[in-house]
Amino acid sequence: MSVIAVVNRKGGSGKSTLATHLAAHFANSGVPVMLGDVDRQQSTQSWLRSRSLRDLPGSAPIVGWAVDPKRVLRPPAGVRHVVLDTPGGLRGFDLARVVAFADVILMPVCNSIFDRESAADCFAEMMALPRVASGRCKVAAIGMRLDARTRAADVLETWARGLKLPFVGVLREAQVYVRCVEQGLTVFDLPDAQAQADVAQWKPIVAWLDPILRTVRRPELRGNPSVERPAPVIGEQAASPAVIDEAAAMAVAPVAIEAVTPLAPRPTIEPVPRAAPVRLGWFGWLAPRFLHR
Repeated sequence: MSVIAVVNRKGGSGKSTLATHLAAHFANSGVPVMLGDVDRQQSTQSWLRSRSLRDLPGSAPIVGWAVDPKRVLRPPAGVRHVVLDTPGGLRGFDLARVVAFADVILMPVCNSIFDRESAADCFAEMMALPRVASGRCKVAAIGMRLDARTRAADVLETWARGLKLPFVGVLREAQVYVRCVEQGLTVFDLPDAQAQADVAQWKPIVAWLDPILRTVRRPELRGNPSVERPAPVIGEQAASPAVIDEAAAMAVAPVAIEAVTPLAPRPTIEPVPRAAPVRLGWFGWLAPRFLHR
């Protein structure tokens, strides 16, 4: 399975909104998905409870997972994508644990100097980790709650370009997101007439994610046909299949033992006499100190 973590140290940046909408997008596409909540507030779990009361025939079920922070690196089996909603203030070892098993990290960033500085520090710490530095874990930023009447999107895009951080899309500030979250829904669950403009903003984000998730590979431990196993060697030459079968049969067949040669007795080892102890007199208590030097 692929793991997508939504990370931002600053609270109120829209992590839960982004995580719930990503999970709903995969579910509406018929992909089994799990929504994990590492945050103590458990915001996404309350959203899942509200969603379970809805009749959504076009959506696959979303598996909820209240993640213990000490076991965040053990996602359950049976799903194709895992979306993790992480708490604010994630840094140090906690951040490294999330990055160690994440394939994609999305950073929701609002347009303020505080949000940009916090996101820049978090991105710099992640770039020092091997998985991010080598490109095995992709990181991208998404502009959140942006007013289309301002130049906020341009400011964020210029900021991300200076950090060499991919900036893959923007989401406008709209009451539709607030109403959907309260009802356990997303913009993907609304009729096209009500959410056409908002769904269109998700297209570049999904277009950036899809090829990355398709190329995620997990090692096959058993039954890999591409692995050529060498034939067993008997002596200095490779054995034929017939010889291998015969050798295997001989290994498991019972063998009648006619005679057993008794083992020769072990030689007796005489103890070595110890030397008499040397008495050092009154100087004896200083001898160990000088000998140690």
